[in-house]
Amino acid sequence: MSQDTQSHPWMANSAPGALQAMLDEIGARDAREVFAQIPEDHFRTTPLDLPPALTSELALKRDLVGKLTKNADCEGNLSFLGAGVWQHHVPAIVDEIVGRTEFATNVWGSYQSDHGRNQAWFEFSSQLGALLNLDVVQLPVYSWGCATGHAIRMAARITGRTKVLMPRLSDPERLSVIGTYCKPTQMDGHIEIVLVDADPTSGRLDLGDLKSKLGPDVAAVYFENPAYLGTIETEAAEIARLTRAAGAETIVGVDPISLGVMTAPGDYGADLVTGPVQPLGVHMQCGGGAGGFIASRDEATYVLEYNGFLVSIAETVEPGQHAFGLACPHQNSYGSREHGKDWTGNSTYLWAIAGAVYMSLLGPQGFREVGTLIVSNARYAAKMLGDVPGVRIVWPDTTFKEFVVNFDDTGKTVAEINDALRARGIFGGKDVSGEDGALGQSALYCVTEVHTADDIHRLAETLKEVLA
Repeated sequence: MSQDTQSHPWMANSAPGALQAMLDEIGARDAREVFAQIPEDHFRTTPLDLPPALTSELALKRDLVGKLTKNADCEGNLSFLGAGVWQHHVPAIVDEIVGRTEFATNVWGSYQSDHGRNQAWFEFSSQLGALLNLDVVQLPVYSWGCATGHAIRMAARITGRTKVLMPRLSDPERLSVIGTYCKPTQMDGHIEIVLVDADPTSGRLDLGDLKSKLGPDVAAVYFENPAYLGTIETEAAEIARLTRAAGAETIVGVDPISLGVMTAPGDYGADLVTGPVQPLGVHMQCGGGAGGFIASRDEATYVLEYNGFLVSIAETVEPGQHAFGLACPHQNSYGSREHGKDWTGNSTYLWAIAGAVYMSLLGPQGFREVGTLIVSNARYAAKMLGDVPGVRIVWPDTTFKEFVVNFDDTGKTVAEINDALRARGIFGGKDVSGEDGALGQSALYCVTEVHTADDIHRLAETLKEVLA
């Protein structure tokens, strides 16, 4: 049998005659008729140059292993990458629990059959709420950017306004996702994004520029603390005050692992808080390994605008026993489809269980210890790198776990430096030289609790060697 007429072993619909049988069933002459609504110029005119199908499990395994061995990972290399996915320690018990079949294979079910799953979700929301000093935490959506996009749309519905102010020094990837949620200008419901300048001496929001852009059309002000480039907003309470005075909502993006040493957003006036789930016991992964949360005060104004699932606890008729269920499920797209508050989107609920386990292991003291260790390691690394000839730390002593390193005086580009580091088993910082002209040849370095003094010394000495 020829290669193009036999069934593909992992594609059931590839069997000879399957396509024609489906067309006959729906009364279509050919596949092109099924896609008649797609303009002709959108179709590919030349065939894809695909290799022959791998028709055995042995051949497939060999091909995949051969491709995967080309990857260089953070186990075999020393990594200082961050910018949205960070290398943190994941306790073994987290993997043990999220790998249990009760959680790993659970997609949906009734409140009765999923009592344990709902309790685990409730533990995630309640523990994270305690960190944030807020009462309501929604189950995670796909990413931090998605969570922030939803929060901005919540603020627009609450205020009836259509403009959001954001830092100019924002993560381009996250900003792109948020822009998608704010819709193009040609669409109904478009939310205008206005960027607020940074103070060049500190990297923090320029309060003068913020004041000039606040007005009666602003639905929300969004800022991150710690920010994308690692800086800490020391005037967060003032930003919230100015925002409130303008009748807008304050949305704060926060790395939850920082909250053992930083003030909770609920304590300096945040109305809505978003952030990543990945630092809370989730391994670095490609696709689906991130997750983003949304949190607020327990007020009807906010609760009735959530787009996803809120888990509640209630007493039962049996004294001392409790039940767990979903609150306001009718208002999301599962309950109301296109009439929901917003599309619920891709879910990362398994990472909520990972987060619940991780937070329960650390507790308040553990968060203080890991936060202190991260700050100590990062400040030590910044000092060591700042002593390398030609290297300058931008905004020293103002960051949490990430900091910007400038290489303008070395005569080399960040790309050249990172290539040289990678050849020596080190992943250098993220190249941010193309993101803001004022930063020059700079990279965003990340140092966490997993890095030792020896790791930092190795980086510094290797940089000296690369730059010599």
